[in-house]
Amino acid sequence: MLLLTTALTTGALTLTACGSRGDNKNADGHHTTVVIGVDAPTTGELSALGLGIRNSAQLAVDTANKNGEIKGVTFKLEPLDDKALPNVGQQNATKLAGDKDVLGIVGPLNSGVAQSMQQVSQQNGLTLISPANTTPDLTQGKNWKENKRARQFPTYFRTATTDEVQGAFDGQYAWEKMKAKRAYVIDDQKTYGTGLASSFKDQFTKLGGTIVGTEHISPDDRDFKAVVSKVRSATPDMVFYGGEYPASGPLSQQLKDGGVTAPLMGGDGMYSADYIKLNKKAQGDYASSVGKPVEQLASAKKFIADYKAAGFKEPYEAYGGSTYDATWALIQAVKKVVADNNGKLPDDARKKIPTALNTVTFDGVTGHVAFDKYGDTTNTMITAYQVDKGAWVSRFSAEFKKFDKS
Repeated sequence: MLLLTTALTTGALTLTACGSRGDNKNADGHHTTVVIGVDAPTTGELSALGLGIRNSAQLAVDTANKNGEIKGVTFKLEPLDDKALPNVGQQNATKLAGDKDVLGIVGPLNSGVAQSMQQVSQQNGLTLISPANTTPDLTQGKNWKENKRARQFPTYFRTATTDEVQGAFDGQYAWEKMKAKRAYVIDDQKTYGTGLASSFKDQFTKLGGTIVGTEHISPDDRDFKAVVSKVRSATPDMVFYGGEYPASGPLSQQLKDGGVTAPLMGGDGMYSADYIKLNKKAQGDYASSVGKPVEQLASAKKFIADYKAAGFKEPYEAYGGSTYDATWALIQAVKKVVADNNGKLPDDARKKIPTALNTVTFDGVTGHVAFDKYGDTTNTMITAYQVDKGAWVSRFSAEFKKFDKS
């Protein structure tokens, strides 16, 4: 979910934001450049999502510069490719932290990558705000399931709701809307996949559903014959997959080819046009994603029009709107820090950004943007989609708040 004008393989690309104005100086004639980093997979199997993230962040930066959002400040974007690998994400965080002009990082896509970046971000007082991470541990700690929630990293935020919300929504949707009674659950053993699958199982069984089997696969697997045999024997009403589209697309097709008629359902990691490209038998499958479809939001009309006008070659994908909002939230935090310092960016601006971001609120592309005491978005809207005639079609949207975050 992100893009620019050149393919990115390794290293960083610093871009002068389009529309920046040479006369953008404050009252004292001082001009400052603020760099916003982006960390996302812009190559590899998840690049469709990563390119959408990069493009949408660029659009936010371009808009801020064009409008002179902060007098005396010009923004630049520095996007890095993490290849969806935790060690690369950590290296990227270290590199960005070493540049004093970088005041925040938008990303990453993957929760497992975020875990590798959080400590670097915290040690350097550098804000990390993800438009896509959904693992609850990242904000609320390991004991959130026992309702012993504690913020681990005050520098970490996100504009995507958690898998506590998404997995529970999926479980309830499967029970109430799909009328499923028996589910087979598969996960890819990664941070995101296992957490989502666990949350789904908890809600589905709480409502009366039965888990007729579970299986763990490698995210690199593409031959699922053994899994297909087990699922077919279990005769489920549905199959739930915790993981991402590069594996779930082939998995779904092989299940159908192997005689399993039950639909496959997954979370936002599956909600991509590439899932359908990888799966000739995707018809009828389901996926949830955070927020409502931006195409249905009046608040997103300008974003959609501006994205098209900008000429990006790749679509904004599932996280375009939440990426724009994450980037804009960072920009607003910088704006507050500048305003609190008599119109100038202070030397210690970086360490002031997390505190400022805690107080940022605005009406964004995806709706009202604000953060709770854990750094989580207050927007818990989730949408269920189904593949119909070669495209994802939204079926149901709702806010899901049936849990205690006291």
